[in-house]
Amino acid sequence: MSKRDYYDILGIDRNASNDEVKKAYRRLAKQYHPDFNKDDAEAENKFKEIKEAYDVLSDPQKRDYYDRFGHSANNQSGSAGFEGFGGAGFGQTGFGGIDEIFEQFFGGMSGMGGRRRPQGPEQGDHLRYDLEITLEEAFHGGEKTITIPRTETCPDCNGKKTRSSEGTETCSSCGGSGQQQYTRTTPFGRFVNMQVCSSCRGEGVIINDPCSTCNAQGRIVQERKIEIKIPPGVEEGSRLRVSGGGEAGLRGGPSGDLYVVFRVRPHKLFNRKGSDLWIEETISISQAALGVEKDVPTIDGNVTLRIPEGTQHGTSFRLKGQGMPHLRGSGRGDLRVKVRVNVPRRLNQRQKELLEEFAYLSGEEVGVESKGFFDRMKDAFGS
Repeated sequence: MSKRDYYDILGIDRNASNDEVKKAYRRLAKQYHPDFNKDDAEAENKFKEIKEAYDVLSDPQKRDYYDRFGHSANNQSGSAGFEGFGGAGFGQTGFGGIDEIFEQFFGGMSGMGGRRRPQGPEQGDHLRYDLEITLEEAFHGGEKTITIPRTETCPDCNGKKTRSSEGTETCSSCGGSGQQQYTRTTPFGRFVNMQVCSSCRGEGVIINDPCSTCNAQGRIVQERKIEIKIPPGVEEGSRLRVSGGGEAGLRGGPSGDLYVVFRVRPHKLFNRKGSDLWIEETISISQAALGVEKDVPTIDGNVTLRIPEGTQHGTSFRLKGQGMPHLRGSGRGDLRVKVRVNVPRRLNQRQKELLEEFAYLSGEEVGVESKGFFDRMKDAFGS
């Protein structure tokens, strides 16, 4: 007969809080307690069922395990399963946390037990290198040499961990499988699990004549210089994949890849937005009013920008094709020139006279009258 779901027994949702679990238990326990139901033969069985459900769901570790595996679980080797926690006396086993439970049943959660360690060729790890470049380098592209430390196949043993052709022998503990079988008897039943062989560490062979260069690791750490091609128009955060530039593989496996991440250094003149460049150009009031032609810098030289008369502060002008190369596709972005009109802080007498005349002709009121101390006091007190 299959066991009922513990949440259904208590009549609660699977996301119920601990307080909701307690309230449901107290209500049902009072309803089905044998002392209050002496004439009901089923009451005692229901009370035991309720108590069993509460014992599991009120304990965070037991509840977590129940949510994962339910009432029963079978290991991969086909051994007999185990019954629910209440009937098996879960709280009396002396187990610590959930990690220890997994260790008892499945050989632990660290990946050392229950999983077969690969014995064939295995690809090496990928590497990442952050490469800082200037905006000019990002514009023109080119090549750069970087130096990275990485593991490489030992040149003396060619990754075999021994220089002698007879330097290895099949592991007698596991028979070359790299795994050992363990049988455990627990309150839940008898379990058989597989663990990495402790004698050969999952390799299946014992090395009797280890290579002294790599200390029987098959790989050594070396600094390697690699030429990196910088594509024109590369952006901040762009990645370049260098196939085979990562760590050496294991047991004849291929090397991993190297991923170069570009970091573009901020420029003193230009701000970059995608393929467009932005720059600010300052002009005077008279230049803004009358117009002017100015030489403005671009990433690869100066160009002439015509600023028309009547240009307002903050106006932006577009110089087509004077930005960065498009990383994907042909052509270039634009240069955006934002104009700032500079208002002079100090004027000589002649400049003031000319501006006052201009204001008079324009019908504008200008100038701020300077008042003495007593005049300001009169204004302040209204007398």
